[in-house]
Parts: sequence; C-alpha cells; structure tokens
Amino acid sequence: MVIDKPIIMGILNITHDSFSDGGKYINNDAALRHATKMLLDGASIIDVGGESTRPGATPVSIDEELSRIIPIIELIKNNLDVKISIDTKKTQVMTEVLNLGVDMINDVNALQADGAIEIVAKYSCQICLMHKQGEPRSMQRAPSYTNVVKEVFDYLNVRTQDCIKFGIDPKRLIIDVGFGFGKTISHNLSLIKHLDKFMELGFPVLTGVSRKSTIGNVLERSESERVEGSIALAVMAYLKGSNIFRVHDVAQTLDALKMVMAVCQAD
Repeated sequence: MVIDKPIIMGILNITHDSFSDGGKYINNDAALRHATKMLLDGASIIDVGGESTRPGATPVSIDEELSRIIPIIELIKNNLDVKISIDTKKTQVMTEVLNLGVDMINDVNALQADGAIEIVAKYSCQICLMHKQGEPRSMQRAPSYTNVVKEVFDYLNVRTQDCIKFGIDPKRLIIDVGFGFGKTISHNLSLIKHLDKFMELGFPVLTGVSRKSTIGNVLERSESERVEGSIALAVMAYLKGSNIFRVHDVAQTLDALKMVMAVCQAD
C-alpha cells in the first residue's frame, strides 16, 4: 500500500506564452506573491521556468531566459524558505542558476544538450530527467510509438544509467514520463495506467499532468476548468507509486493526496 508522503512542486512560469498561466507572473512582485502563496498552500519546491515548453512554443534566447528567471530566483532565496527547481534544457542556463544555489534542475531534454551532464555533475542538485518525443514547436503533430510504455521506460533507463556512468549519484535522480510531450491522449493515459512499471527503475517519479490538454479533451474543459481532472490523475499516479507532483493548484492537490494517504495508512 502506498504511504510515501507526497511532495508538491508548485509551477511558477515566468513566461508570456505558457498554456495555462502565461503572462501572469512576468512582474517580479506578482511572481514572488504567487511563490509565497504556493509555499503557504503546502508546496515544498517552486519550479521556475523562463521558457514555455507547451506544444507549439517558440524558443527564447539564453539571455532572455536568464533575464526572466534570475531576479525571481534571488527574490525567492532572499524571502522564502523553500527549495527552488529550474525548468530548463539549456546548459548555459543550468550553469548560471546552479551558481546561484538552486536545488534542482528539471530538464525536459533529460540532460541531452551538449555539456549538460558535465555541468550538473559538478554540483549536488537534484536532477529530473523527462521523456519527450520531438521538440515543443512540433512534438504534437504526429507522435508515434510501437509501445509507448516500453519505449519511455527504455529511454529513461538509458538516460539514468548514462548519468550514473558519468559519476552522478543515483540518489540525485528523479524521472518523469513526460505526460503531454510528444504523446497522444491514448499515450498519456496508458503511461498513467502503467506508471507502476516505472518504479522498477528505482528512482522517484515526478508526475506533471496539471491542467494539460489531455484532461481538457477527455472532459471538454478549458485550462481553468481542469482542476478536478488534474487532481484525479495525480491521485491515480500516487496510487501507482509517484510521490512528486508538479502542479498549478497546490492546496487542492495536496488535500486530495493527504486524504488518499490517510486511507492508505489506515488499519
């Protein structure tokens, strides 16, 4: 029975074009207020992103990404007692933020950029390796798999082992199946249904399903109406063994998971 305490990662997008909250937290004061609220609501980690990875997103330059995230990293570090994760796939951005003392690199590209493994190996941060097929600009045009669960499993197995071979402590590694990243609705639902398979890899599993389009398509709901669907998938993922949840709706998700955990712990 699942009893591991869930860890909530609150999403803080410092972007103009993220699918659910783009443009809301470009202002540093607004970003800090939102980070503070998520901490008070129960988030243990704030995941800061300066480049949208939604389907169809346009890449931003290294300088632009850094100009968005460095001020809020400094504000959070100076004002809040919370771990900071940075959602980036750029080696140069990783270097800059790790020098600022962030706690985690959350990489949708699973450290495949040139020099990425070498850079993170020099620090003690946690590392989340995510699976995706293709690039954000085009990844949803025609995603295709013979067996999505096996292919994602094999990919994450290779990437984690590559990190370990390079000398990275396996205790630093977290995996993410990449719900919504180069996958159809059917692919996404299959990955949640069989998420317990990924426990065999021996790493904590981060689940990032919050407000995503699969929920909207299944329930016929807009981004702002997907809280209940997001929580349902988080609960399912928790029961399959995931214990880190990247979410927009911190308090609601944590309440649901606490309730499920209480049942799991009952005699």
